[in-house]
Amino acid sequence: MANAAQLKISQLAALIAVADHGSFSAAALHLNLAQSTISHAIATLETDLGIVLLIRGRTGAVLTPIGSQICQQAKAILTQLDGIRHTAQQAKGLQTGRVRVAAFRTVATHILPEVISRFRRSHPALTVEIDEYDRYAEVEQAIREGRADLGFVLLPTAADFQSWEILRDDFIALLPPLPKTTAKADVPLTWEELVGYSRAANKRSTQNNTLVEEHLARFGYHLPIDYAVREDSTLMSLVTKGLGAAVLARLEAEPIPPGVRVKSLPEPLERVIGVAILENAVLPRAVFVFLDVLLAAPIQAAGKTTFS
Repeated sequence: MANAAQLKISQLAALIAVADHGSFSAAALHLNLAQSTISHAIATLETDLGIVLLIRGRTGAVLTPIGSQICQQAKAILTQLDGIRHTAQQAKGLQTGRVRVAAFRTVATHILPEVISRFRRSHPALTVEIDEYDRYAEVEQAIREGRADLGFVLLPTAADFQSWEILRDDFIALLPPLPKTTAKADVPLTWEELVGYSRAANKRSTQNNTLVEEHLARFGYHLPIDYAVREDSTLMSLVTKGLGAAVLARLEAEPIPPGVRVKSLPEPLERVIGVAILENAVLPRAVFVFLDVLLAAPIQAAGKTTFS
């Protein structure tokens, strides 16, 4: 009876190598082994199975018909073993690791905490590092320079990135509270009313400010910045005290203080937020697991739900 229980991976590898390369010497060279080692592996395999697998000749070695069948089965076994090793390596890679995320302020405040919470629940051994930036271009640069694995950007982004849309965030006007003696009138905002206010803006939000200015210019209006501040809390205080109005992305405006009036722009404007990685980058598997978690569920922000 064939002693198949003693079959070894090295024997199967030797058989495949001889079949593929046509001789014992070529197989030995391919496997970086002595020719005697290959000969011994094939001989013991044939003894264990009780059949002849190869016909030896001066010009090399050729598989017998049954040898050809067994060689195909051996290849399938080694392919399955490679799959087992790959699966094990993936699992081992997710036992420890980190994901480095670059984000601008509003995403770091309103989106990332929920995403990281979901990510850590399913992969508690993995960590997330966050770097915050004021400008979208700084996020892109962090990815290019390898200081971040992925980042949240404004879409469309540069051609050297692979990106996915996660949220469309509309711009809104924040107006001072009405005097208590004034009846509340829920009427649409006009450009003429908006440009009648002094404008407060966060000078760190340069690209958003530019988007607003270009949008107004399309309709023939200009709203210069009268109060350029660094903190959103300062900006909100100016609006709350009736010193000016602000035009912000909705996510950027949250939380909106009580009394501040929120109006849609006369013509809508939105920014498209996405997540990006460097095209063709070699990244840890943990990064793609994080992306799966991020893109698998709807993003909830500022009372609006957007599916990626």
